[in-house]
Amino acid sequence: MRNLTIFIVLFCVGFLSAQNQEQKVKLEQKGDLVEATYYYADNQIEQHGFFKKEKLHGTWEYFDKKGLKISKGNYNLGKKTGKWLFWSNGEVREVTYVKGKVEAGTQNL
Repeated sequence: MRNLTIFIVLFCVGFLSAQNQEQKVKLEQKGDLVEATYYYADNQIEQHGFFKKEKLHGTWEYFDKKGLKISKGNYNLGKKTGKWLFWSNGEVREVTYVKGKVEAGTQNL
């Protein structure tokens, strides 16, 4: 059953990153969650977060190839929720989501 769950999670999240044959993924069952870490070919972390019922859930962080954080926010069973932060060119922008839709416009912090 655990192997089937891991297979389903891998299959369902293929859209999350570029299809790179060298991409590495680490999955670890933690109670009813699956912790997932995706790596670039050079072993830098690309993204990290959790799945619940095969859907993104909880805090997810995304990084560029240099290891700099580019976004951080929360999912609730596959839908973006709450405050998300986006880093670009030394600026931080905030976007608020409700049930996967933008509730509040982008604002610089």
